[in-house]
Amino acid sequence: MIRVVLFDIDGTLITTGGAGVRAFGRAFDSEFKLPHATESLQFAGRTDTGLALEVFAANGIKPTTRNLQRFFAAYTPHLEEMLGDCTGHICPGVKKFINELKALRPAPLLGLLTGNIRPGAELKLRRYGLWQHFTFGAYGDEHSERNKVALSARRYSRRLLGRGLKAEEILVIGDTPRDIECARAIGAKVLAVATGDYTIAELQVHQPEWCVEDLRTVRARIICA
Repeated sequence: MIRVVLFDIDGTLITTGGAGVRAFGRAFDSEFKLPHATESLQFAGRTDTGLALEVFAANGIKPTTRNLQRFFAAYTPHLEEMLGDCTGHICPGVKKFINELKALRPAPLLGLLTGNIRPGAELKLRRYGLWQHFTFGAYGDEHSERNKVALSARRYSRRLLGRGLKAEEILVIGDTPRDIECARAIGAKVLAVATGDYTIAELQVHQPEWCVEDLRTVRARIICA
């Protein structure tokens, strides 16, 4: 039985029409005078901290806590502004699937496993009315590596449910190979959804337990049995 369900955000729960990418670019331009900093970055499945450190390394900026704080202090208000006028949406089937999970008895604990920093995650999910569904989360301001964020998510899950929680009782839902990889790093099961930048065929190569076009095609009671 699945006792914890951990959701990725971008491409899994929502799309923001590129608001996060644009906010990243605006923050690097305003704070570090790097107007083209994000042009070669691959965002899918990455952590915000890892992305920022990559730009620092490419531009000779010291990877200090102070510089990270400076960057994210600029990024967050830019993100809020971009979200106010974005063309994003909730991914198909998300609301239905969350409601099905919450209706199960016993209902699994719902959390977030995301590369977003916590303030960014909250801004994005509040914009689409989803933030209130999640009891806890592990975020991209905790670690630069996604697998380490997953380890934090497992630790928080066990803190909430007790040490008896088994790895295979955790389900990670994501839309990239990195989501599948970080789930494997903690021994969790994986439901991959092709609502982001990767096709079903590209995701199936990484052998998730389930792989679907979107969450409209699955039922919580079957996945969590």
